[in-house]
Amino acid sequence: MYGPDLTFLGVDRCDVTEPESYVDADVMIIGAPFDGGTSNRPGTRFGPMAMRKACYLAHDGSRPSLALRVDALRDLRVYDAGDVEMFGGDIERSLNALEQVVAAVAAAGVIPVILGGDHSIALPDATGVAHRFGYGRVSMVHFDAHADTGDMDFGSLYGHGQPMRRLIESGAVRGDRFLQIGLRGYWPGPPVLDWMAEQRMRSYEMTEIVARGLNECLTEAFAIAVDDCDGVFLSVDVDVVDPGMAPGTGTPEPGGLTTRELLDAVRRCCYELPVVGVDVVEVSPPYDHADVTAFLGNRVVLEALSAIARRRKGPRGTHDNPS
Repeated sequence: MYGPDLTFLGVDRCDVTEPESYVDADVMIIGAPFDGGTSNRPGTRFGPMAMRKACYLAHDGSRPSLALRVDALRDLRVYDAGDVEMFGGDIERSLNALEQVVAAVAAAGVIPVILGGDHSIALPDATGVAHRFGYGRVSMVHFDAHADTGDMDFGSLYGHGQPMRRLIESGAVRGDRFLQIGLRGYWPGPPVLDWMAEQRMRSYEMTEIVARGLNECLTEAFAIAVDDCDGVFLSVDVDVVDPGMAPGTGTPEPGGLTTRELLDAVRRCCYELPVVGVDVVEVSPPYDHADVTAFLGNRVVLEALSAIARRRKGPRGTHDNPS
């Protein structure tokens, strides 16, 4: 582990190599400061630290949610393990190091929440969780502007445009339990789309979301996600949000969700689904303005944690719908 000794909003530090340091943990924050898989603008290696500190409130390990009436940082036992050592010049070694940490955390019965980093980290993140629950037993709900299902890019099988393909090819996640939300733009091309169709992936492009409504699409996706699976991995690429609201990212694509839509969607996911792992990726501080994208990443994590806490406590009442 390396980097400044700053934890996510002041939660306690732990050491993954010392299980006794997190024996009572519900959730563990893990930093993955890696942008060695980036194809356009770099800088996401600075994302974990930016998300840890992006808040105007005191970093006192407390965040009461007005909407859900829980304090995730106190109602859950949340630890921060710091950053995994990831070397940008060796992507396979770096991804393997992250997978080992995530697998150890999941094996201990703790929910890993990984702060990226570029989206190449989704491969070790979801694979690490699959080691505990079994290959093909964890579905994926994936918010992104891009499908990330490329094959060989820049002479490599690994990068931020390929993790979802590698996950499906390995068997860690089934293609027919892979739900993608917010896709748009001008990539990928027909061969990759044909491969996705063969895997029976379900992609909700922005045109469909606009026509049907986000909530209807989520309801349909959730039904698929829990069918014949034991848990759900939530992967959030901040570029799913329109770059006018999230400029600090490597591959911005106009026409995305609003920040409000993403936060509401993440809340629904983590309240309604048995989420067993989360990653938040592609926050690139060098391209951010007034830290707005880092703040968004921070709040995505808080919405996820708050909804997990609310789910464990049970519903508040008939007038307190988390969605």
